Amino acid sequence: MNLGPVVNSGFVDANASLSANGHALYFISTRPGGFGNNDIWMSERQCLACPWEAPVNLGAVINTDAVEASPTVSEDGQLLFFYSTKAGGFGGADIYVSHRISSSAAGDVWGPPMNLGPDVNTAAAEQGSYYVKVSGEANASVYFNRPTPGGSTDIYKVFVSHDGVHQKVAVRTDGHELLLSAIRSGGFGNFDIYRFTRQSSSDPWSGPEHLDAPINTPDIDSQPVLSHDGRTLIFTSIRAGGFGVQDLWMSTRQPGGQ
Repeated sequence: MNLGPVVNSGFVDANASLSANGHALYFISTRPGGFGNNDIWMSERQCLACPWEAPVNLGAVINTDAVEASPTVSEDGQLLFFYSTKAGGFGGADIYVSHRISSSAAGDVWGPPMNLGPDVNTAAAEQGSYYVKVSGEANASVYFNRPTPGGSTDIYKVFVSHDGVHQKVAVRTDGHELLLSAIRSGGFGNFDIYRFTRQSSSDPWSGPEHLDAPINTPDIDSQPVLSHDGRTLIFTSIRAGGFGVQDLWMSTRQPGGQ
């Protein structure tokens, strides 16, 4: 199901994540009204069955004339992680965190983003940030990807404390399911979404399971994100029937579905 013309525009709308209560949707867009390139926008809804409201740009504290992407918010809504290609980092793209200063009807106020530093960011490009708090683990984690010398990408994980990080994959909050997008044999020929599972957080991940139609198509289907309860999947697709270059789409898992 396409998220519709309030969220999607005639431009690129992609790379989304949901707040823990499902009432806020963070995503990137190249629509007019931003600061240049990809900006981070946010749309709210008053309840899970309510319509999404007009998106707002997160403003000049977060967005620049460079690329800002992969927004992901902590479980308590106080930390915003994302990556940026702005100057002053360690490489082509670095991961940053911003603390929420205040929240009101007039909008959220975010503090200046802080670079996560050389233990996370390198001379390469760190991208695809995704926050998850797995049930039973003491600390939350941020997953991200980094290119390898061979031209592919590997996935990394760092732990997050209450006040920051001490050191676009999507992981269910019980830690038993992981979704990612990849080009693999057996897919539909472009980026498709795959599922990995395990019985416990200490077990190894299973092999990839291709999600097939109607989730995957011969077009690009990527950047999956799961709701806090694991029942709603939001992803980016360039399939027919959208409003622009890339749109955000949603699928709901049926009761008893895996």
